[in-house]
Amino acid sequence: MQQKGLSALNQTLVDLESRLEKVHRSWTKDEYEALLRLYVDILPKVLDAERCGIFFVDINARHVWLKIGTSLKCREIEAPLSGSIVGRAVSEGICVIENDLQPKKGFHAKTDAETGFVTRSLICAPIKSRVGEGITAAVEVLNKKEGGSFDIADRRLLTEVAEYLSMVIDNILINEDILSVSRKVNRHLNRMEHVDGEQPIIAESQKMKAVLELARTVSALPVNVFVNGENGTGKEVISRYIHQLSPALDKNFVPVNCASIPENLMESEFFGYEKGAFTGAFGSRVGRFEEADGGTLFLDEIADMPLSMQPKFLRAVQEGECNRLGSNKLISFQVRIISATNKDIREEVDSGRFREDLFYRLFTVDITIPPLRERPEDIMPLALSFLEHVTRKFNKKVSGFAPNVMRFFESYSWPGNVRQLKREVERMVALTPANEVLEITSCSAELLNASTDDQSGDAVSAANRDECRPTDEPLSEQVQRFETLCIKDALEKTEGNRGEAAQRLGITRQWLHKRMKSYGITA
Repeated sequence: MQQKGLSALNQTLVDLESRLEKVHRSWTKDEYEALLRLYVDILPKVLDAERCGIFFVDINARHVWLKIGTSLKCREIEAPLSGSIVGRAVSEGICVIENDLQPKKGFHAKTDAETGFVTRSLICAPIKSRVGEGITAAVEVLNKKEGGSFDIADRRLLTEVAEYLSMVIDNILINEDILSVSRKVNRHLNRMEHVDGEQPIIAESQKMKAVLELARTVSALPVNVFVNGENGTGKEVISRYIHQLSPALDKNFVPVNCASIPENLMESEFFGYEKGAFTGAFGSRVGRFEEADGGTLFLDEIADMPLSMQPKFLRAVQEGECNRLGSNKLISFQVRIISATNKDIREEVDSGRFREDLFYRLFTVDITIPPLRERPEDIMPLALSFLEHVTRKFNKKVSGFAPNVMRFFESYSWPGNVRQLKREVERMVALTPANEVLEITSCSAELLNASTDDQSGDAVSAANRDECRPTDEPLSEQVQRFETLCIKDALEKTEGNRGEAAQRLGITRQWLHKRMKSYGITA
């Protein structure tokens, strides 16, 4: 199931993050910091000086901060990139020597006043990353003993030491980056919520993030919820999500499609019946209210509930009790009701097709799910998620979507919303040979014949669109005809430049050459 796959991945990332945290703490505090401390302790002896400090660079904040230093705590000193000697070494990328500092004003004097030290002379070398990250740190040695001055020999030695320090610092920073990436991926998975079943909830768009936030808020309290949205937007998925976040998680989630139940069976469906209650009642049956006791009753297409049933339904909801057909025994229940419809329920109330008192009883909180066309940021993540699920379901490997397919998907209006997108991905996987890329040619006629401009990634001009409509020819011949038109159109627009044409089509030059040769196309 999709949830199991995502949960396993999420758990793996959590475990990885935990291990990285342990490694991070171990390396930086026990090993790497010990090694940095060793440099801080040894360098004053090597350069015949009093103190040493190693600073890390924060380019965004335009500061360098003390990582470790003689008799100083981490971050006890934060120096600006502009106006300090260590900042100059970092900004200019050079080893800086300053002697006779005591009478001079500057950042060193301010630091001396705060720490109680006295700075007479100073040498500072930048530490350049060996993996292309620029200057990541600086090493600073202070106060040549016996009133001496730092010289060229000291510069040469400290510059060499800085090269070895770069390896230590690169490892510290890379480890921190890995940990940061792990956290970001974990946060990304948390945004891509999922529920029981196969359909994930993608929340990259602000609109869907707002929907999920509202769903999380109402899940904690047993209020009735009304979920509104077009067909295929995922109303039941959001409803299940609310249930699974609620305290009633271990209770039943009972879905009922009000539009699919014949009016004469509606009462027995919701309230149940006893044996012999009517002709054909050869045994007793639990009603939906009983079945959902303690949990959630999901009423899909609530606007289609017959008007004759609504008073009985309202009473059951108000009293929290009902009796089965053929019995006088009252059965109590406690359920949260989540209702959904794609109709304008207020218009149904105004027209008299839906009772106003039932409306106010059922719809405490409204959640409107936006159609897919209003949240294009979710299209690509959804398509990729569906692709992963479908390939696993079909036990078939493919090489992903061609770039122009994703552009096509994002420009299409998706009248069938998420459900249509999922069906389209299933179709494409089914029609694409194993290990090959999913191309526009495997899309349904509904998508290929869409009238929006440039829908196929500029692959087919409007003049050729009629030639791309499905015919009675074998599928392989229709695909060849469509690919031929795509290739000719791209070559025409690039004036025969095969490299640009391939790029325009989102394929490799080799693949283009192969198809041109196979179809007898000349530039």
